[in-house]
Amino acid sequence: MGRNRNGIMSDELKWELAKELGVDQIVAREGFGGVTSRDCGNLVKMAIMRAEQSLSQDISKSR
Repeated sequence: MGRNRNGIMSDELKWELAKELGVDQIVAREGFGGVTSRDCGNLVKMAIMRAEQSLSQDISKSR
């Protein structure tokens, strides 16, 4: 099974999360491949938290 190179997150969101986490300089120099596994995991956690918040807000608005 191959990897999906299209990705789920937009580049804009990835950069925004990298800035929040403080790894944007690494990404600028080396790309996302230069980010440590731990920081990549933290980026994913942040993305999940945002998605959950967004869903929660959508549900609240629809009530």
